[in-house]
Amino acid sequence: MHDHSDHDRSSQYKKNSLSLWGAVSMGTGVMIGAGIFALAGQVAELAREWFPLAFLVAAIIAGFSAYSYVKMANAWPSAGGIAMFLQKSYGRGTVTAVCALLMYFSMVVNESLVARTFATYSLHLTGNESGGWLLPVLAVAVLVFAFLVNILGNKTIQTFSFFMAFIKIGGLVFLAAGGLWASGLSFEAAASSGEETSFAGFLGAVALGIHAYKGFTTITNSGSEIKNPKKNVGRAIIVSLVICTVIYLLVSLAVAGNLTVDEIVAARDYSLAEAARPAYGELGQRVTAIFAIVATVSGLIASVFAVSRMLAMLTEMKLVPHSHFGMPGSVQKHTLVYTIVLAILLAVFFDLSRIASLGAIFYILMDIAIHWGIFRNVRKEIGANPVILVAAMAFDVIVLGAFIWVKIQSDIVVIYASIIGLVLIILGEYWFLRSHESQEQH
Repeated sequence: MHDHSDHDRSSQYKKNSLSLWGAVSMGTGVMIGAGIFALAGQVAELAREWFPLAFLVAAIIAGFSAYSYVKMANAWPSAGGIAMFLQKSYGRGTVTAVCALLMYFSMVVNESLVARTFATYSLHLTGNESGGWLLPVLAVAVLVFAFLVNILGNKTIQTFSFFMAFIKIGGLVFLAAGGLWASGLSFEAAASSGEETSFAGFLGAVALGIHAYKGFTTITNSGSEIKNPKKNVGRAIIVSLVICTVIYLLVSLAVAGNLTVDEIVAARDYSLAEAARPAYGELGQRVTAIFAIVATVSGLIASVFAVSRMLAMLTEMKLVPHSHFGMPGSVQKHTLVYTIVLAILLAVFFDLSRIASLGAIFYILMDIAIHWGIFRNVRKEIGANPVILVAAMAFDVIVLGAFIWVKIQSDIVVIYASIIGLVLIILGEYWFLRSHESQEQH
């Protein structure tokens, strides 16, 4: 599989090519694109009237998780980000490769989720709610667009992400302000739902909420490209999380004040657009859909940028197989192609709910592995607080267990898909690493 030369293997990372605010705009871009627009309805379906609280609890848990990533990034900033963190904790082996691929696939799942969200809001803007064959076509089109922008390089991506960040944050604040004004700061609409959530359902909603914040991890995958990475990677993560937490809370409260839970669930793929109607009318609904389109496009571009670099690093670390398949250019360009192709396949064949669920399971499993590896092997080296690490692991285990329990009862297909995916990743990596070691010995 390794038929390329050392020159071709070069990842061509450009040091100091991303500023602090460029990294922040990328992190918020990924989070907002795959967060409040894509998941508000999914979270409300599980948490019912408590869905704004679910986003807040998810933010707290994401904050505990971010502690591990900030400490590791301060010690070892790298373009491989999470892949490098895992290698520092577990060494070069099956555990590192499997967990890194879980993160990779969860981000690819995330990209397909964002692409379908883009398609859903685009169709809603035109009044075509059913979508039909147009939905996957639009999802594929925006993924191809993200690929083309990423080909242009870091400076273009940073400028695009920074510009789009202002537009979508401003738009969401405008939506939230109008929604809160229209509701009179009363949240009786969502609270009027007759059906109540269970505790397991609420925790399951928190698990999806965590998925809405995980975009901060993409910042770590650009570690060596950010100016002054030992300080700015951690700063970018913290700032991104704070910004998104405030926005998610404002918007979810605005939605809760204007729509019943049943209305949110009925319009779960475009619930924010529906929530804009009471405050701004039909025009506001359309403008919100446009903001959603902007947010999903910029989020997708930022996500593809980060995750393709992570796969390139795994290739350089010789933890995954790689082949040119006749393509010119560097490994980085090839991993960009692989990432887009996988995201396209998921966007075509899976719906939003199942995509979100699969991504949440893979991500939280990887997150637990990150905390455990730091706690057991490198916490003293990086000066990490063991209490915070244990708390982060405990929160992850609790919400993941509740989410799996909810899905076993409501959508067992997601559990089967997760198990099959996990088994294939483990067996594939075990076989590859053993065969690769045998080749090196000979």
